[in-house]
Amino acid sequence: MGEKEKNSKKSKKNKDSKSSPDISFKPSSDVKGLKFGGQIIVKSFTIRRARTLELLRLLSLPSPTSPPLLSTAAYIPTNFTILAHQAWHTLTLGLGTRKSKVVVFVFESEAMKTAVAAAAGGLWPSEIPLGEVNKKMIRKLKNWEMARFKFRKGCLTFYVYAVRNAGNEGFAAAEDLKVILQAVVALKDFMDHTAMLVMPHQKAINYSSCPPFAMAH
Repeated sequence: MGEKEKNSKKSKKNKDSKSSPDISFKPSSDVKGLKFGGQIIVKSFTIRRARTLELLRLLSLPSPTSPPLLSTAAYIPTNFTILAHQAWHTLTLGLGTRKSKVVVFVFESEAMKTAVAAAAGGLWPSEIPLGEVNKKMIRKLKNWEMARFKFRKGCLTFYVYAVRNAGNEGFAAAEDLKVILQAVVALKDFMDHTAMLVMPHQKAINYSSCPPFAMAH
């Protein structure tokens, strides 16, 4: 009886280990999106597409010779958002939030990244209001599954979404996802938006000069 119980527990452990990568993946319609609490005005604040080196710098990751994370797309706050948060916080006598959002999508492969772009009309915006992210960049991905990770780091809240084909097991870009998640966890809290303002492409509020962004590199 003891041997039977031991084998049963071992079988259950192996089963749980095999299925564990799938636990947090859900259809895009069910996965949690960005949250705003009661501060609806924040939905009008914008985020912009980040270059790979900007993401590495924000996450305090070393910059290698060849660009890594080719299956990743990231969005960071614009100058407008940074200034708007500060103004909102001041006008509300400290009640308005100063927390901005960073959104990172990690796809299973660069090819999937291209496929998702094609399904979304070929381009993802170079800049988008936070209030439109859930509708245009999460719910729109109807043929894919996503896993959501959220981290609060002082004045920045990181939303990381792993994206895979519906019905797949595990996650093919697990190493990239692990690098990003570990980097975010290791970050110290951002006390202000200095890290955003010193980004090499963070010199203007208007990014209309940016070329259209196809999700293929």
